[in-house]
Amino acid sequence: MSERNFISSLLARTELFSDVQIAEIVGVSRESGESITSVIVSNDFVEENDFLEAFGKVLNLPFMRLADVDIEPEVLDLIPTKAVFQYNIIPLSLDDNGTIHIATNDPVDLSVNNAVRLVTNSARICWILSPSQDISSTIKRFYGLGAETVDKLMNDERFDMLDGVDNLHIDINEFDQEASIVKFVNQVVWEACQQDATDIHMEPMEDRLRIRYRIDGVLHEAPMPPQLNRFQAAIISRIKVMANLDIAEKRIPMDGRIGTRVKGEDLDIRVSTMPTIYGESISLRLLRRGGEFITIEDLGMDKRDEDVVTKIIHKPNGIVLVTGPTGSGKSTSLYSFLHEINKTDIRIMTAEDPIEYEMAGINQVLVRPDIGLTFAKTLRTFLRQDPDVIMVGEIRDFETSEIAIQASLTGHLVFSTLHTNDAAGAFTRLLDMGVEPYLLASAVEAVIAQRLVRRLCPNCRKPIEQDIEFLKGLEFPVEELKDNIIYEVGSCDKCRKTGFKGRRGIFEVLPVTEDIESLVITRSSSSEIKAQGLKDGMRSLRDDGWRKVLNGTTIIDEVLRVTEEDNR
Repeated sequence: MSERNFISSLLARTELFSDVQIAEIVGVSRESGESITSVIVSNDFVEENDFLEAFGKVLNLPFMRLADVDIEPEVLDLIPTKAVFQYNIIPLSLDDNGTIHIATNDPVDLSVNNAVRLVTNSARICWILSPSQDISSTIKRFYGLGAETVDKLMNDERFDMLDGVDNLHIDINEFDQEASIVKFVNQVVWEACQQDATDIHMEPMEDRLRIRYRIDGVLHEAPMPPQLNRFQAAIISRIKVMANLDIAEKRIPMDGRIGTRVKGEDLDIRVSTMPTIYGESISLRLLRRGGEFITIEDLGMDKRDEDVVTKIIHKPNGIVLVTGPTGSGKSTSLYSFLHEINKTDIRIMTAEDPIEYEMAGINQVLVRPDIGLTFAKTLRTFLRQDPDVIMVGEIRDFETSEIAIQASLTGHLVFSTLHTNDAAGAFTRLLDMGVEPYLLASAVEAVIAQRLVRRLCPNCRKPIEQDIEFLKGLEFPVEELKDNIIYEVGSCDKCRKTGFKGRRGIFEVLPVTEDIESLVITRSSSSEIKAQGLKDGMRSLRDDGWRKVLNGTTIIDEVLRVTEEDNR
């Protein structure tokens, strides 16, 4: 029986395909060189898990998910790293009788079988069927990201690897585009984009180079090959070359940027270096350009807050402030406001550092303090450019705040950000800068405080019962609980087993009423201003967070993580 007929008969025995489909699968595989499993999955004939489970029964091979598998280090050494990555296979265990159990998603590929028998000296092989993604994830977990590339570097005689740091004596500029260091850096950035990370941190430690991704606001360490620290200097030099930074200067912090494309999407990478005791630490901020902007509806405000904000941002003048710590989504909110009012009859100008998103129809200016182009100087120039709306990336000093207030009082709508814990704190912060209280009360229309909480994965979240007394101790609105049920984290492939997928904002919207104005003019404390805001109907950050828990968006621990204990 020919190989083609043999595979066709095996597929027929799974009872998953018609004769026409089998002929198409085998034909496409033979013409394209793709594996049988790849053809089946890419053409949506059947789900990979269902196919492998049925195929395993036909071949009398076990089917296994690899999420919780544990592999001994000596087992990993049974197959060369290059073969593991090339064929997407991974050794799982070794029996007492010498049988190696290896996971694959394509057991009928003769080239894989022959290659494995060659590198294992014809050892006895027991194949275990597992989904391709399971195998890839397990390879990264045990071998580390880019292990194949690092393995190639270990065998590269151009590297003079001595025992110690900064031991790579090779000019990074001499590498061609296929060079291993270039490939490894590309793999790190690619993996970050695959996981929707916002930052990459490369941190030299005493005996290793730690690489971490910030995903949904939380840092996750990426598994890396143990030998990676040997190439620390070359990796850092490669990134500095990409960012047009001086690779010879290692004593002072430097900033740069890299423009690239990943998966057809423009990516702007902000690079920051910092000398540490074990070498230069590098942080990469990933900014996606040209994507769709989040609308006000997408921010996650409740109806009352959304109506208040929408009404205020359509006013002809005044200041709207967004407050919160770094990474709380302030810029995203400001861009959503600009997107809402961006029309051909409105001239909008922004002063930013950095420009995080490029928006069509808006005049965006990159502030450059190093050459004298400060926020204050840019704002003064804006007032001679006949704008209707001005956005200032951040109010950092008295001069900037003074010009922003003057702009609002002379008929301009001004958006900006401040670093304060809550909405009421913005007034005391500006008063501390030296702003006159009567000007502040007249100019500010609203202050919006916000945080970001991780959003539960809708695919795997699970309802659980809660201890009512515990909730009451948190001042949780237990009277609004339905059936004493809220949601807790689950685990699935769609959220990378984290239980979370994306983030959602929680907000504290404080419109400036006459009562608030009076308190500002008399220099009242932020707690008094906040109390009046709550009396006027404002919902605190924590209260808004509880609403997100009640509707299944997030969990209690997330709200507690991002809000202050005395936030009421």
